[in-house]
Amino acid sequence: MRLFLLLLTLLFYSISLHSQSDTVSIVRNYPQKTFVRETVSSNISIYPVPVRENSFTIRTDRDMISVKVTNMIGQDIFRAQYTNPLSQTKVLLKKTTRGMYLVTIVFVDGTRIVKKIMIENPE
Repeated sequence: MRLFLLLLTLLFYSISLHSQSDTVSIVRNYPQKTFVRETVSSNISIYPVPVRENSFTIRTDRDMISVKVTNMIGQDIFRAQYTNPLSQTKVLLKKTTRGMYLVTIVFVDGTRIVKKIMIENPE
């Protein structure tokens, strides 16, 4: 009986050692992407609010090189790039429908600011 218990103990011990040697640990080193959102101190005025008559004015304290207006599903409604940087521009839109739109402003130093505007149908 003792011999049987001894053999049984040795068998379980060898099985436990064998299973430990078969375990594999996988370490994956993925490059870590860090996105830093800095607060940009810019004075941006978009008026009138809400936008009527399909036109509005953008005034900033920094020079803009491009302006883009997209609807909420990402379709471009207006796009302009300026060869001479501007601090004020008037945006004229063609036949927009009522709703929310995103205005993306790119400055000379490459910073990009996105603002929301509301366009209403003229009454």
